[in-house]
Amino acid sequence: MNKSAKHFATGCICILSYVITFTSCGETSQEFIPEAPDYADSTMWYVAENDSNGTGADVFYIVSTWEFDWTTADGRNCRYADVWNKKHRHDMSIEQSGVAKYMADGNNFYAPYYRHITLNTWATQDEDSINHGLKLAMGDVKEAFDYFIAHRNNSRPLVIAGFSQGGCAVVELLKHMDDSTYNKLAAAYVLGYKVTPSDTINCNHIIAAKDSADIGVTICYNSVKDVRYIQPEVSQNNFFCINPVNWCTDDTPATIHDTITVTLSPEHKVLVLTNYSGSEYAPILGFINVGDLHSCEPWLYSECLRHNIALRVKEWQRLHGQGSVATNE
Repeated sequence: MNKSAKHFATGCICILSYVITFTSCGETSQEFIPEAPDYADSTMWYVAENDSNGTGADVFYIVSTWEFDWTTADGRNCRYADVWNKKHRHDMSIEQSGVAKYMADGNNFYAPYYRHITLNTWATQDEDSINHGLKLAMGDVKEAFDYFIAHRNNSRPLVIAGFSQGGCAVVELLKHMDDSTYNKLAAAYVLGYKVTPSDTINCNHIIAAKDSADIGVTICYNSVKDVRYIQPEVSQNNFFCINPVNWCTDDTPATIHDTITVTLSPEHKVLVLTNYSGSEYAPILGFINVGDLHSCEPWLYSECLRHNIALRVKEWQRLHGQGSVATNE
């Protein structure tokens, strides 16, 4: 198992910024909001540029949730990661570097640090609290994406991907991007999160993948031991799903790592895994990894994703008539 998969969550530390006041359960308290990122600052990015001959893609990756609620030295609570905190950036880079080992194979990989909401916020399973926090987190991601698009070579194919909260960000970026950017999209990978019917309303950039090589599509999947373990915030009311092992959208089973059977449930739009305990992932706050296999999503299927990204990028280049080396527009 990839070493990065064993470091899914970690602790906290603090830095000063500004304060807002909010009311919760009838009590007034102070919430610390970390300083916004500056994406012109190279320290706000994890970068791995491995496309040496111009035949690959630009991969924009959004990391999952790493921080718990934490408290500043003067006692203020924070429910966001702090991008100016070296410890928080290091935490996020554990996942980013692990994913880059396969997504940056022959590609250029760019992953922004952002003020993601904490694991404690997700564990409330309170839609209002989660959505309130996501406004700030997704605002950071959109700003990072716009900066990335403005500074990249736009003749190159584009891949966007994210895990968990990062998967949520992929859905929001598909809604956010303009048609010109979408036309560069080889594929979008929503790992360990859902695409709901409401996400697709008035958004013609969200198209479900039907096989291993269609382009401009969204790949979405969640893994569980049994459908009774579907997590509401992560995978309930999912609109579509594809098996990343055999790239089928029906219940044709597939085998991975010789012994693990992966079968898509067309009714519930999740992957049901047998002969896999997921024991390397400890339960988090009694919310994640308790029958669902949430923490496995970027790691268990990594080789499948490595090959699939290369396949879809190659298909995008073929359909766009590109030669062996991309050129500037």
